[in-house]
Amino acid sequence: MALVPTLKTWLLVVPALALLGVVGYRAGGHVRHADDMPDSVGETPVALVAAAPMQAQQLARQLLANERGNAIASGSPLDIRADIEGDTDLFAYAQRLQLQAANGNAEASWMVSRVYDYCAIYAMDPGGYQLDNALLTGLGMTASPAMVQARERVARRCGGFVASDGLGRQLILTQRVQAATAGNLAAEAALFADGQPLQNSPDYRRGLVERVRESRDPEAFMALAPAMGQRASGDSALNGLVAGDQYSELAWRLGACELGMACGPDSVLMNNFCANGGICSQDGGQDFATFVYDAAVSRQGAGKMKTLVEELIKKRKGR
Repeated sequence: MALVPTLKTWLLVVPALALLGVVGYRAGGHVRHADDMPDSVGETPVALVAAAPMQAQQLARQLLANERGNAIASGSPLDIRADIEGDTDLFAYAQRLQLQAANGNAEASWMVSRVYDYCAIYAMDPGGYQLDNALLTGLGMTASPAMVQARERVARRCGGFVASDGLGRQLILTQRVQAATAGNLAAEAALFADGQPLQNSPDYRRGLVERVRESRDPEAFMALAPAMGQRASGDSALNGLVAGDQYSELAWRLGACELGMACGPDSVLMNNFCANGGICSQDGGQDFATFVYDAAVSRQGAGKMKTLVEELIKKRKGR
């Protein structure tokens, strides 16, 4: 999906991804290797997941609910985006948002889709996910600690989701269509980036990109970014826009950070790239922008990158 790592060449992909090929994901006694893994969480076929016995899952869910009691995410409905960061219990957060989404809250629908996107790989097989963390740690390779730490954070925050929840591509797309048709621009941008736009005419594509830019909505910038890289090359509808190469995708992501997206070292963005994409900074104190300029952009390209970002986020005259 849009907020999950999609590029394989623009950052230093640490050997932890290769380690996952050795470890694999266990489901019902089978091992899934890295070559079988999707490029993004949203492409995970839920049918490949062998769930634990249903009775055991239901019992675990019941015990977890009893332990949590009436606990809910900490943020107020007026700022529901903020609660996806920090140490929020994302299972409880998603439950609260689903109630708001059912009442037509487009923003809540969008944030539910982000939670599902973030937690999907863990939810495929929570037990196997933890076993793989232990094996990665035992290998003792230089690249292991950063990825294990990121994966452990995902496990802590996504506890409560299980395979039978079906956190795969179809559920995420359904949630985003609901949000987009209700008027959420970030969800509309994410659908375009997922290859499932609400419309597919040249006028629509160009108009959507221009609407995202004019909105100055950091979530919409980040959601649109994967569609603006190499995939946009040759699309005449996007001529003259920041689109068509790896610098363009990164510029949209960096623009999102400049506009207020959480991009710090402990952000969901950095955690997601490392835990679910194997793209990890070896300096735990780096934010996304520092990481990009350190690992993805040459000194010669840094000036071009900064120019593209400035072009994206500068306010137009009269606005």
